[in-house]
Amino acid sequence: MTRRGFAAAAATGAATIGLLGASANSASAYQGNMERALGSLHQALGELRQATANKGGHRVRAMELVNQAIAETQAGVEFADEHGGG
Repeated sequence: MTRRGFAAAAATGAATIGLLGASANSASAYQGNMERALGSLHQALGELRQATANKGGHRVRAMELVNQAIAETQAGVEFADEHGGG
């Protein structure tokens, strides 16, 4: 193999390794929208907790549903992290 051929092969190999590294990083990519949604849900739960209790059970039910939404959103983030859904 000539020096020029070796250099071309090395450059191609380096580029391939870079692409593989980029795809591996995207598998555990930051879930920006999901993380912001989690923040909003936690904020909503805090507001519901601070609200007065006399709401005919609707406030309590809303807190239960927000807790369920938090759990589902976290599960979605974890699933995407495990299965490469950036």
